[in-house]
Amino acid sequence: MKVLMLNGSPRKNGNTSLALNEVKGVLEQEGIDVEIIQVGNMDITGCKGCLYCKEKGKCVKDDIVNELAKKLEEADGLVVGSPVYYASANGTLISLLDRLFYSTKFNKSMKVGASVAVARRGGCSSTFDELNKYFTISGMPVCSSQYWNSVHGRGVGEAVKDEEGMQTMRTLARNMAFLMKSIALGKEKYGIPEKEAPVMTSFIK
Repeated sequence: MKVLMLNGSPRKNGNTSLALNEVKGVLEQEGIDVEIIQVGNMDITGCKGCLYCKEKGKCVKDDIVNELAKKLEEADGLVVGSPVYYASANGTLISLLDRLFYSTKFNKSMKVGASVAVARRGGCSSTFDELNKYFTISGMPVCSSQYWNSVHGRGVGEAVKDEEGMQTMRTLARNMAFLMKSIALGKEKYGIPEKEAPVMTSFIK
């Protein structure tokens, strides 16, 4: 089994990295392959709304987004971590996720999603909610922990002092491993839920 992890922090070895590595360690103990890719320090621009992906099946901007699309298709789970900026995720990460989820048309149903927010003090809950919306619009079960998936720390390395936060990360990893393995067994016996043809409406008709 494979889990793709995206680090939305521009800092290579910051507190977001510490939180994600705590998750990674437990997942690997559970026999799951994990790849962490740091995207928060990349030059990633937002969606142009050009609809190129509707015709070609990939984003018109041939950057890390198209590379991640292949990795996400092969993965059983996705973990997205971000520092908190103004009670929101890093803008670079949001640009990436907008394009990644919109331009990829493969079925994401039953891939397990988890988000992690890291902050000095406030804004974790709103960032956590923001990131989870990518999963819930895609038929991806959202993995929970013993608390909301957040870790606190300001200076580099302070996240490890948040004992509850780090325990929350380990619990998240165990729950995620269990959920992915359970879904794999369910797929063998029942397959995945049938998808209806999409119905799209607006508020004017």
